[in-house]
Amino acid sequence: MPSTHLRQTVLTAARRVVVKLGTQLLSRTGGGLDQSYLKRIAEQVAELRRRQIEVTIVCSGAISEGYTELGIARRPKDVADLQAMAAVGQPRLMLHLHQAFARFDMTTAQLLLTRGDFDDRVRFLNIRNCVNHLHRRGCIPIINENDTVAVEELEAMRFGENDLLAAMICNALRADVLVLLTVVEGLQDGRRRRIDLVDDVHEVQAMVRASTSRLGKGGMATKVQAARLVSEAGEIAVIAHGRESNVLPRLFDGEAIGTVFAPASRKLDSRSRWIGLTKQPAGTIEIDQGAATALTKRGKSLLASGIVGLTGQFARGEVVMVRDARGREIARGLTNYPADELRLIKGKRSMQFEKILGRPAFAEVVHRDNLVITFLETQLPK
Repeated sequence: MPSTHLRQTVLTAARRVVVKLGTQLLSRTGGGLDQSYLKRIAEQVAELRRRQIEVTIVCSGAISEGYTELGIARRPKDVADLQAMAAVGQPRLMLHLHQAFARFDMTTAQLLLTRGDFDDRVRFLNIRNCVNHLHRRGCIPIINENDTVAVEELEAMRFGENDLLAAMICNALRADVLVLLTVVEGLQDGRRRRIDLVDDVHEVQAMVRASTSRLGKGGMATKVQAARLVSEAGEIAVIAHGRESNVLPRLFDGEAIGTVFAPASRKLDSRSRWIGLTKQPAGTIEIDQGAATALTKRGKSLLASGIVGLTGQFARGEVVMVRDARGREIARGLTNYPADELRLIKGKRSMQFEKILGRPAFAEVVHRDNLVITFLETQLPK
């Protein structure tokens, strides 16, 4: 689908968007929040609101604001220091955001989240319900990772970068567009030219490499990963320069700004987004090529006969990752069997299960209704 068509149809028709603002984008040269920039962003959000577009903001900057306020020259590495910087910086960050948006008669609301809030299905739904209710009340939800409790040592609880948090929020809300505002004009090719349209996000992942700035933790690699989570769910993602004049209204006017990631042909429902693109897998199941073909080409359930190995210790009902014979992730789904039982029946036929387990058993390890293909057909071998 041509970029011009996506911009002039999907972007101009968008009614629910998630905008991510990074630390480097929000910071002044020399440290501290750029309050004049916050006002410009608030003005642009106000314009989108006048167009009846709901805007949810994912915002970094608490730790940076904390160590700037305390007169510390650079980002600490010690976990306790990082927690302290977040505790100092978070209320200041929200104060500045509150003041910026209040100038345009908008009320802000704060949500601090951890990875565990998305892994738990009930809390995941509560996030969506809360944000939707805030919009009905006319508020601007502003979301950040709860850095006071989610630190590097608690890796299972971290997003690692607010780009990924923004993608998960976008999928939770089933927003039309994810906008990742940064300090470059978009994804660039080898000649440093802006790429206007990405049709296949897997092709460009090899082009980017992990990089970090002095202030932030993320780089283009995490932005492309975030764009993949959204585009594979069937929505659009955009990476654009946040300092571009009036960037948000112009984007939703259909102007050729930034890099657009085209959506997959499918559009996943909320439950499938949670299973396939949100919850962290509790373990991995390895399958042979015949089983991989049955899953990806024929829409079949995962049977034990095609399983050649598994890793992890998981319970029944947890999300597991499914890998093919080449080690590639191809799907995620809810398992009908805990890991201990699955090790006993892998490679076996369903008619053998009752004798092996000593009880009636499911025919499928993962039923197709609880399975989401995550390695899309365009990337699978013919």
